[in-house]
This record gives sequence, C-alpha cells and structure tokens, in this order.
Amino acid sequence: MAIRILSFGEILWDILPDKAILGGAPFNFAFRVNSLQDSGLFISSVGTDELGDKALQRVRSLGMDASLLQRCAGFPTGTVNVSFDENHLPDYVINPDVAYDHIRFTDELAEAAQQAECLCFGTLIQRARSRETLHELIDAAPTAVKFLDINLRKNCFSRETILYSLEKANILKLNDDEVVQLGAILGLSVKSFPGFCEFVCQEFNLDYILITFGERGAFAGSSFGEQVYVPGHKIRLADSLGSGDAFSAAFIHSLLGGHSLRAACELGNALGALVATTHGGTAVISTDEIAAFLQSQTLRCYHPEFS
Repeated sequence: MAIRILSFGEILWDILPDKAILGGAPFNFAFRVNSLQDSGLFISSVGTDELGDKALQRVRSLGMDASLLQRCAGFPTGTVNVSFDENHLPDYVINPDVAYDHIRFTDELAEAAQQAECLCFGTLIQRARSRETLHELIDAAPTAVKFLDINLRKNCFSRETILYSLEKANILKLNDDEVVQLGAILGLSVKSFPGFCEFVCQEFNLDYILITFGERGAFAGSSFGEQVYVPGHKIRLADSLGSGDAFSAAFIHSLLGGHSLRAACELGNALGALVATTHGGTAVISTDEIAAFLQSQTLRCYHPEFS
C-alpha cells in the first residue's frame, strides 16, 4: 500500500551556468517519493510571474499533484544561483524574500496533514512567514512521522529554528559537514559519528539519525541502540543535485514500508548514487533500474571511520 507522505518547503529554479532546473530539496524529495510508487503531496508557493508559470508547467509535466502548490502575488518565484567546484560539488546563493517564504495555512493543508503518515520539512523554509505555517502544519499532523532533512544553508537558519525542528522531529537526516555545524550550535565536541548520534537521539528524543557521506555511504543510529553503516558506490558523477533528497525518499519508503534500518540505508544509497549519475534532481529512474543497480557489483567506497 502506498505511504501518504507530505513534503513542505521550497520550490525554486536552480540557475546553473548553462541552464535553469526546477529544484529545491522538498520538491526533489516529493518527486522521488512518487517515483517509488508512494503518495507524495508537495506544499509550497510560486509567484504569479513567468517563472511561476513555468514551475507549475514543469511540476505537472512530471506527473506530480500541484493542488497544494500556492501562487503568491507580490513575491517572485524562488531562485538559487548555483556554481560547481573542481569536484563537481555545488555552491549555492539562495535569493531571499520569495514566494515560498510566504506559504499560507489553509483548510486544504490541514486536511492533508491529518491524513499524512509522514511529514518532511527542513530549516530553509523557516526563515520567514512560512515558519508559522509549518508550526500549524505540524500541530495538524500529530500521528505523522516527522522527517527533518536539516539542510543548513548559509544565512538561512537560526539556533531557534534548529532547536524547534529537532524537538518536533522523529527522524533527523544530515550530512557530515552539518554534523560539525550542528555540533557547534549545540555545544558538542564531535569525536565520533556514533557518539554524536547517541547523544542527539537521547537529547531530543529522536527515533533515528541518518548521516550521509556522499560517495562514502551513510551511517544510521537509532534510539533503540541499533547502529548501521553502509558504504557508498563508486560512480561516474554528473552532479550531486538531488542525490541527498533521493536518499531521503528511498530511506523513508523502505523504513515505513516495514524494512530494516540497513535495508533502508542501502536503498537510499543506491538511489542517491543513481541520481548523482544524472543532471539535476528530477531525472527519471525506474524501480527496475534501482533493483538492477543493487544487484550489480559496483566498487564500494568506505568512510575512514568505518573502514
């Protein structure tokens, strides 16, 4: 049975050196959720400008439900200027005060929240008015698993929003750089990833913490004492846009579908790796392709702490 997953947050155009691609972590996540045959609904807002028109057209062309995608007059559709370093890793300049900063809470959002089995959110969406809407949405979804993909973007988060988010979340996902950032915010000296997970799980009553290492795999720890490390896959990298969001979608699909923590991490790793072989965050990847990749004998890449 399809899992009902609600994704709340930013939708924006990634302005690359040679083209513009529709993205945003919650949007990419919702797209991948649907590609895995779950029921993903996406909540955000675009402007009444040309980029907003194009965003709506793109969402619908991807076969996604746009019923909870609002139009916001007076604010432009979100954009991000993206550049890449010599390792193909992206750097972002996220433009402020755009349509997704002004999502309104409505009866339709309340109904969707009440029916959701999982609610995904991050910190970027909490930099302005949409923060209040998120609070109402969380209150309207008492039974949903709260999945926090923390996404600490420069100048787009505060200690207050981080603490609120951690207190409301059941599952926290972050990358190894964000472990260091979050450790500094919480006043922790991060000596090991397992130690970090154990402390933060207990401090904020989290069920799971996921730490991704790019091509070096992922580590997961639980409040039940389970700890899992899965190595990454050696691939030919196109760009990493959307690969972390794909990991999140596959992990939630697997875990809430009743599979083990290790199986959920392995599926997340596989889909994240496949997305990284494509350009942008919404290239079509079938479940058959994922299954074939999992069965293939790719070279595995290990993080030094777990090798």
